This record gives sequence, C-alpha cells and structure tokens, in this order.
Amino acid sequence: MNWNGKLPIWHGKVFSNGWVVPRGGVADVVDPSSGDVLGVTGIANSEDIATAASAAKEAQKKWAAMPFNDRAAILRKAAEKLREREAEFADWNVRECGAVRMKGVWEAGITYEQMHQAASLAFLPNGTLFPSQVPGRMNFVHRVPVGVVGVIAPWNFPLFLAMRSVAPALVLGNAVILKPDVQTAVTGGALIAEIFAEAGIPEGVLHVLPGGADAGDAMVTNPEIDMISFTGSTAVGRQIGEKCGRMLKKVTLELGGNNVHIVLPDADLTGAASCAAWGTFLHQGQVCMAAGRHLVHRDVAQQYAQELAARAKNLVVGDPKTDQVHLGPLINDKQVARVHALVESAQKQGAKVLVGGTHQGRFYQPTVLMDVRPDMDVFKSEIFGPVAPITVFDTIDEAIELANSSEYGLAASIHTSAIATALQIAKRLKTGMVHINDQPINCEPHVPFGGMGASGTSGRFGGLSSIDEFTQSQWISMVEKPTNYPF
Repeated sequence: MNWNGKLPIWHGKVFSNGWVVPRGGVADVVDPSSGDVLGVTGIANSEDIATAASAAKEAQKKWAAMPFNDRAAILRKAAEKLREREAEFADWNVRECGAVRMKGVWEAGITYEQMHQAASLAFLPNGTLFPSQVPGRMNFVHRVPVGVVGVIAPWNFPLFLAMRSVAPALVLGNAVILKPDVQTAVTGGALIAEIFAEAGIPEGVLHVLPGGADAGDAMVTNPEIDMISFTGSTAVGRQIGEKCGRMLKKVTLELGGNNVHIVLPDADLTGAASCAAWGTFLHQGQVCMAAGRHLVHRDVAQQYAQELAARAKNLVVGDPKTDQVHLGPLINDKQVARVHALVESAQKQGAKVLVGGTHQGRFYQPTVLMDVRPDMDVFKSEIFGPVAPITVFDTIDEAIELANSSEYGLAASIHTSAIATALQIAKRLKTGMVHINDQPINCEPHVPFGGMGASGTSGRFGGLSSIDEFTQSQWISMVEKPTNYPF
C-alpha cells in the first residue's frame, strides 16, 4: 500500500503504554480480494498480554477514580475522531475485510452512535436504595467496575463488534485489553488505538494487541484480567466459558447463529424475498445474525424461491475496491472450502441449486437451495457464506419445531400479514431477538442484543444492559450506632 514514503505509526507495533514493538513478531495485513499485502501489524504473545494486564491493573485504579464526566468526554472525543476519519475507516473495511463500501460506511456510522450511547451511561443513576427490616439501617446497592476487561473481537464487523464492548467498559471505569483478529488488525485494532490516543486516554487504560489463539488463551487465563468479553464461534466460546468458569472469572459470550427466516402463506412475498436477500447475502453472509434457514410454507414456497433466486441472480460479485459490486470475497480460502462443501453435500443429498453454487477464488456466487431437509448439514450448520437454504413446512407448529431444533438461538424473522400470529410465534421461539416483517440482521446500539442457547450466555450488549455486563453490584448498609447483638 502506498504510504507516501512514511509508514503508519502502527507498522509492526502494538498499542500498549504507547506504540511498542511486541515480542510475538509481526504479520502481514492482507487484502482478501487480491492477496496484496497492505501493511505489517505487530503480533502479541503471552508475555505481551501479561505485561499489558499488569499495566492495565494499575492504570484502572486512577481511571475509575476520575470524574465520570471526564471519562465520558474522552469517549466522545474519540467518537468525533472516528467521525472525522470515517472515510479512512471505510477504506480499510473494504481493503482489509473484503467489505463493500456501503458496509464500511455503515459500520463506521453505527460505531460512532455506539460510542456516544456508551458515553451517556456514565450519567445514569448508579445506585438503588432498599428498605431494611432493621430500624435505622440504610441499604443501598451501587455498581462498581469489574476491573480489567479483556475483549476478544472477530473479523467480520471488526470495528463495531470491538467497540460495543470497549466503549461501555471504558466509560464505566474499567481498563481494557482488546485483542482484534489478526485478519482485521487495522480496522478492528490499530485505528481504534489511534482515535483513543488522539482523544487523550491515559496511558495503560487501553491496550490493543492483535494476536492468535495463544494470545487469546493468555488473556482468558491471566488472573489480572477480571472479565472476558468474547464475540466469535460457539466452539471457541465453549472453551473460553469453561476456562473462565474454573477461574470464577466473569465472562460474556456472543456466539454463532443459525437464524430462521419464517414465511407464512399470507406474507408479502416480494417484501419477504427482499428482506431475505439482504439478510442472507449482506457481507457475503459472514454475519452471525444472517438468515441461514428459510422456513417457507408449502403453499408459497415455489413463488418465494423464484423471487429470491431472481434477486440473487442480479447481485454482482467482485473486488469491492475496484468494482461496483454487491458482494465481495469471503475472508479466506478455508471459509470458501467450508461453504462450498456444505453446498455440494446438500446437492448430493437431493437439494436443488436454483442459482449460484459456484465460486472463483474467494468470490462465491449468491446461492439459493431448494428442497433442503432438516437432516442436511447445510440446515444444521452456521454457514457463514452467501447461501439461502429453503425448507418447506405445512403448519405453524412444524415451523416452530424446525426453528427450535437448532442449538443456536440468536435471531429470527417472521413474515405474515397477521401481526398477532407473528407475536405468538415469536414468544414460542427459543431465540434472543425476533424481527417481524423484517430480516434478522438488525442492531441498534441502545437496544439489548444477544442470544440464547449455543448463541451465547444470555449476556446482552447495548443500553442499560451494558451496565450489568461491565460492572458488578455492591451492597452497602449503614446504621448510625452499632447494634448490640446477643454475644
């Protein structure tokens, strides 16, 4: 990448008490569309994590003691720095994440909103008075910071999914160690460090340490890191939850999803197909809330499938930095192979490919599969690719049973003209979020976000829920004079 003769400040470094050379070496920052090397990021190892944890533990004390409005002011200033550099953030999202530019601009915008929403948490009431059975006693419960929060963020929405933990954790008085995925170490790491440094965050309060599984494990097992906030796969989440459980360490897990898009016979099929195309193919389907299972009533299944296939056929796939495209590349070759294996397996078991099912390199064509049965891997798996498997049902009870047959329970969407019916279905779904006459990829920073079952530990991000996640309650009681007990 052309730096005009001057390398970026993060080149080969990590942010930990300033920009430093890490012990874990370096890694190339790669464009998934072309394979071009865009730069070099520092890589943290377990020693880097330990050093950061000790520094964060010490810095957190002064940070928590700082007036709440001063912490909020730093967060707001960082948000404004993001807004000033929105085009740069979007460019990196395109080059490093393989995102279309619209996604990059949207992610910068919602992250800006997230940061301001998080800053407002500092101004909310921080205690509750409770009555007492003891005459003259006052009981109050207030929230205190957890301490040092380790944030392990994914590559698909690296900026927003990092900041929805980083921002509230910081404003509520915690120090933070952020480990972005190495595949998106700039968008989800280095640029975040830059805007907070520009905003004047005190040294040691925020550390940004890209790294692999060894760095993540070092964060989870380090006793000076008091909490882990992890967003990623269910398989890794289970391992993290187990280790945190043994250490009695607070943990919040936002994991995978195999989300349903339910279409009843009275639905607006054009609207349902439009929502489905967006909910399945946005960012190449690499979204935890993507519509992964299309449950469609038999009476309208053929028409719905034709509508969705027509939309998929019109989508353009290509390099988002050079072409006007709807879909960019999948993140790496391993993911391409996995998605294609699921499609081929479904075909061998009797599913029909209405459109797509092919790829050139990492560019996978939007794919619509018909006649998908519940016993097929493509129905049971989180695909994380641009594939829409259609499964037919005959009754509402059958649709609910199919929806709840998955261990996942993140998001769902329901299409029908009978809102009362949709509400009744929603209440019977074992899923954390349900969107009626919409699609499952929805997120508003002030609304609690999270899943059930294998999609998470019932933790929630957003609004008041962030206070519960990134603080702990403390009960204080007091009386004017000591009580005289029997002994």
